Amino acid sequence: MGNHQLTAARTVVRVVLIIVAVILLLYLIYLVRKPIGWLLIATFLAVALSGPVNVLDRHMKRGFAIAIVYLGLLAVPLSLGALIVPSLVREGNNLADNAPKYARDVTDFVQENERLREINEDYDLTSKLQEEAGKLPGKLGGAAGTLRDVGFGIINSIFALVTILILTAFMLGSGGRWVTGGLRYLPEANAERLGRVLARSSAAIRNYVAGALAQAAVAAILAYIVLSILGVPFAAPLAVIIFFLDLIPLVGATIGAVMVGIVTLFQDFPTATIIWVIWSIVYQQVENNLIQPQLQKRAVNINPFLVVVAVLFGSALLGILGALVAVPVAASIQIAVREYLDYRDIRPRPPEPPELPPPDPEPPAGGPEPAAA
Repeated sequence: MGNHQLTAARTVVRVVLIIVAVILLLYLIYLVRKPIGWLLIATFLAVALSGPVNVLDRHMKRGFAIAIVYLGLLAVPLSLGALIVPSLVREGNNLADNAPKYARDVTDFVQENERLREINEDYDLTSKLQEEAGKLPGKLGGAAGTLRDVGFGIINSIFALVTILILTAFMLGSGGRWVTGGLRYLPEANAERLGRVLARSSAAIRNYVAGALAQAAVAAILAYIVLSILGVPFAAPLAVIIFFLDLIPLVGATIGAVMVGIVTLFQDFPTATIIWVIWSIVYQQVENNLIQPQLQKRAVNINPFLVVVAVLFGSALLGILGALVAVPVAASIQIAVREYLDYRDIRPRPPEPPELPPPDPEPPAGGPEPAAA
C-alpha cells in the first residue's frame, strides 16, 4: 500500500512540474514575442530571397550577391515613397485650399433644393460647414504633435526593419551551412527526410512569393491603365495600394477595389464608378480562374478552407504581415504533415505472430462411449 501511495505522489508531482514548466515556457515566449516575430520574418525573407541570391551567386561572390539583392529590395520602398508622398502632399494642400470653395458649392446645392433648404434652416448646417472649412488651412499647422508621434513610430519601425534585414543577411550567408551542420547530428534516415521537407518547403515559399508578386504587379499595372483612362486622380498611388493589397490572399483584391471605388465617387460620378466596378468584377474573375492558377501552379496546392484559416490566424498573430506569410507557412506545414504520413505508411511494421494450429477437440464430459457389442 505504501509503495502504491508513493508512486501516486510521484506521478502527481511530475504532472504538476510539467504544467508549471509549460506555463513558464509560454510566459517566456510571450515576453520575447517581438524578437521571435522578427526572427520568423527574417527566416521567411531569407527563404524568399534565396532564389535571386543563388542565381547571382553563380557569377560572383555570395556577399556581393546578397548586397545587390538588398539594394534592389531597399530601392522598392524608396521608389514608392518618391512616387506617392509628393502626390499626397500636393493633393492634401489642394484639398485644404479648396475646402471653402467646396463648402460654398454644398451651400448653393442646398439652397436650390427645397427640402434640403428647410433642413438647413432648422439646423444651420451650411454655415457650420463653411466655418469649419475656413479653419482647415490653419489646422494643418497644428499637426506637429501628431507628426511627432508618427515620427517616433517610424523610427521604431526602421529599427525593427534594420534588425530583420541583418538577421536575414546572416541567414542568407550561412543558413545553408547551419542546416547541413544540424542535420549531421540526426540519424541518416531522419536527416534525409527532414532535408527533403526543408527543401520542398523552401521551394514552395519561393514559388508562392514569386507568383504573388507577379500577380500583384499585373493587377497594379492594369488598374493604373484603367484609372488613367478614366481620369481618376492619384492613379499611380492607387495602383501601388492595389499592388500591396493584392498580396493579401482572398480578401486583399476586393478591399483594394472598394477603396479605389470610393475615390472614383469624386471623379465623374457615376460613370467612372460604374466602369470601375464592372472592371473590378471582371478582372477578379480572370485573376482567380486564369492568372492565379498559372502563376501559382508550381506552389503547393492548399485547400481553400485551410487558406482562410491560415490567413485568420496569421493576421491575428502578426497583423497584415501575418496574413501575407500565412499561405506559404501553411504550405510548409502541409508538406511536413504529408512527409510524416508517408513515413508512417512505409516504416516497417512488427511481424505478425504465426498462426497456431487449432486446439484438439475436448472429449465429452461423460468420457468415451463404450464400443457396440
